[in-house]
Amino acid sequence: MIYTEEVFELEDEIDKLCDTLIQSELVKGFWEAKFQLKNNNETRIKEKEFVFAKESFEKIEAYGSYAPDYKEKRRALREKKRQLDLDETVASFKVKERELQDVLDTTVFDLAKSISPNIKIEAGNPFFEFAQKGCSGNCHVG
Repeated sequence: MIYTEEVFELEDEIDKLCDTLIQSELVKGFWEAKFQLKNNNETRIKEKEFVFAKESFEKIEAYGSYAPDYKEKRRALREKKRQLDLDETVASFKVKERELQDVLDTTVFDLAKSISPNIKIEAGNPFFEFAQKGCSGNCHVG
């Protein structure tokens, strides 16, 4: 790659963009939600219970319905997962995380398309609507 003044200017602009994102209310809200998630005792207890139920189920999962307590452990796992997902702190964190991911996906998409329309973007969100995934069947070796 040949480094020109234009490349250095682009790098400076990207640094400014990163600083702006880091100082934004969106990122601050994300870090606050993450802090709350890590420091909420009730949530941590629910998370530990979920991990225990998951590990317990994974030990017998390969045996399927032939394993004793298969249905009970599967039901217990789903119940613990639901309790964790419905926890207000977890739900708040997931919302903030999704909002931040959407902004990052859109920013990267816009930046890449401003450089070249041929750049393929892999979004962190599977529901990201603006990105074109794959190569439309034209990536086979000819």
